[in-house]
Amino acid sequence: MFVTAPLMLLLAAAPQSGDAVGNGRKAYSECLSKQVQPAIDKKLTLSDFQATLKEQCGAKEAAFRAAIVADDKSSGMTEKAAQSDADDQISEYRDKILGEFEDYSKS
Repeated sequence: MFVTAPLMLLLAAAPQSGDAVGNGRKAYSECLSKQVQPAIDKKLTLSDFQATLKEQCGAKEAAFRAAIVADDKSSGMTEKAAQSDADDQISEYRDKILGEFEDYSKS
């Protein structure tokens, strides 16, 4: 799919081992990527697309978040810092996919 090439580059950077963060990142990224083309085909608005992401990928986002927080806390981070790190990482993926959706829906 032509839409997901940049997101696939992010996936390539994800660890391919059996770690929870890497697996969560991969599952969340793949879920986000799979939503773009159908949303473009349906001509969804940005807010409808965001709602679709939350509905379709919410569980994978929660699992990714939990894995990040657990990993960060095991490395000595505070709960607050671990939550902030998870927010940042999830926002990066969400912002990337929203940008792709906006770019391709304008074409």
